Amino acid sequence: MEKQVREQIIALVRSEVVPAVGCTEPIAVALCVARATETLGVLPERIEVLLSANILKNAMGVGIPGTGMIGLPIAVALGALIGKSAYGLEVLKDVTDEAVERGKAFMAEGRISIGLKEGIAEKLYIEVKVSKDADEAIAAISGGHQNFVLVRRNEEVLLQKDTAAEGESGCECNCLNMKLVYDFATTAPLDEIEFIREAQRLNERAAEESLRGNYGHRLGKTLTRPLGRGIFGDTMFAHIISSTACACDARMAGAPIPVMSNSGSGNQGICATLPVVKFAEENHNTEAELTRALMLSHLTAIYIKQSLGKLSALCGCVVASTGSACGITYLMGGGYEQVTFAVKNMVANLTGMICDGAKPSCALKLASGVSTAVLSAMLAVQQNCVTSAEGIIEDDVDRSIHNLTRIGKDAMDETDRCVLEIMTSK
Repeated sequence: MEKQVREQIIALVRSEVVPAVGCTEPIAVALCVARATETLGVLPERIEVLLSANILKNAMGVGIPGTGMIGLPIAVALGALIGKSAYGLEVLKDVTDEAVERGKAFMAEGRISIGLKEGIAEKLYIEVKVSKDADEAIAAISGGHQNFVLVRRNEEVLLQKDTAAEGESGCECNCLNMKLVYDFATTAPLDEIEFIREAQRLNERAAEESLRGNYGHRLGKTLTRPLGRGIFGDTMFAHIISSTACACDARMAGAPIPVMSNSGSGNQGICATLPVVKFAEENHNTEAELTRALMLSHLTAIYIKQSLGKLSALCGCVVASTGSACGITYLMGGGYEQVTFAVKNMVANLTGMICDGAKPSCALKLASGVSTAVLSAMLAVQQNCVTSAEGIIEDDVDRSIHNLTRIGKDAMDETDRCVLEIMTSK
């Protein structure tokens, strides 16, 4: 593979696989608030937030790190009070108990308004206006969780982009297909892709933290207890599901620790990482094999998200667990053909799983995705694959992937509207 192509793919992965503290939707809102506040230059008297429906949906019921609280108002308040935009998706990592109390007081004073941005097609959109006396500042994010498209102070425009197409970092590699993803992950020099192992370090730490506390619905922890072991056994399969669910439990409950995200989602990063890591550990794969499997998993998820979009009505664990299925298939000794079988098996099973916002019960969906990933990989290495005579699967793996993303991006739009209506009318 040409060095220039490798460099483009590496830049893409580095831009999409980044640390994040807390659920990325409310954290992206806090990031936008922090940037607007920094632009204003003083603590605002008033903060007005307008969001796309998908941002609103994903930020309503999730824990905000270090606060013991859920939802957007505290994230907005802390973004103004202690947020630093230079931290990116770790914008709230300096949160303290004292800051939380200040944030609660800020909220109680009625300084914050949050609403739906009407008339936009972009599913990831955040607009924040902060003001004090006669001065105001506006910041807007679109298309990517850190992709600022507008920064303005009064009438002075400091940043403006006409389109959000550049994504998170201005790096875009639109040449990906499943064969290129596989070839890159399995042949690139190891020293060029070793950085992906940081995902293992961060996400394993999140899983370990979960076992030390009682986070969310404690799904991961339940699997380690006598009841869980009595049903699932002390098996590799149970360990894979437990580790993944543990990290999600902690993250969705607001544990103040970073995880490595994928395509703007911490849960996707967890799901693309921990099943592969746990399988490699217990299958006694080499360090080099694990590095390549992690890259295959993460890059597969990035490839699928390129046509699906950062946010959609389709649960992101479908995408990330498809990546895991590929990584596990590789660790089982499968080649490219078997990896494509794993993808098709995943698409045949999980297509249609809805996203109804970020929340503690996401751990259940990750567990479903990861269990399917293991089953899909097992079938794939035995040459068993859902065929083009069945459902939305085609002989060509890339067409099968695009059938999945077409359903998730376009056909499920009405599902998305219905889900948001249900959530906001409870």
